[in-house]
Amino acid sequence: MRANFDEQLEILNQEMIRMGMLCETAISRASDSLLNYDMHEAKSLVDLLEQVNQKDREIEAICLQLLLRQQPVARDLRTISAALKMVTDMDRIGVQSEEIGEIVARGSIRNVDDKLPMADMAGSVIRMVTEAVDAFVKRDAEMARNVIHYDDVVDNYFDEVKRLLIEQLKNQGESGEAAVDLLMIAKYFERIGDHAVNVANWVIFSITGTREQVD
Repeated sequence: MRANFDEQLEILNQEMIRMGMLCETAISRASDSLLNYDMHEAKSLVDLLEQVNQKDREIEAICLQLLLRQQPVARDLRTISAALKMVTDMDRIGVQSEEIGEIVARGSIRNVDDKLPMADMAGSVIRMVTEAVDAFVKRDAEMARNVIHYDDVVDNYFDEVKRLLIEQLKNQGESGEAAVDLLMIAKYFERIGDHAVNVANWVIFSITGTREQVD
């Protein structure tokens, strides 16, 4: 019985990895569509979001089967509960990546000033998502804590984008619509980082049984 349960937990781990990879792809496509003014990439996010949603449903089904057909001990129950919470945040990552694609598709942003750290911001949130999911699979609380701390980097990028856009509007007469859209995109990246923090917090809960407040 335990061997079968462990096999199902391993399937859960693999599906969490796949969902994490879909989220990473979504963030990357959103960033590429922005930086390269790529309408095809922007519009492809609609189909990718459906894949994220489908994976969410598949993982929820696995978790429910584990709860209903098995008799998990406390640690296993925390793992399953955490996975159910994590996929909610991961689904939101997919949604917000698709919303970035929608903004790009409106066409107000034809190019992105090299001074704006949008690519670095996207790379940072991809790193956070990747490491948060890895921490869950490896049951590594310290890796999860590092993800939480790294959110400061993303917040600093957002502050820098906001400062530079205000400066450009004042000094260069930058298009107001493009500036607002760029700020919205930066805010979506920041929110994706917040969702990665939530995932990391649930990883810590699955390991320790508590949701820690990490400064």
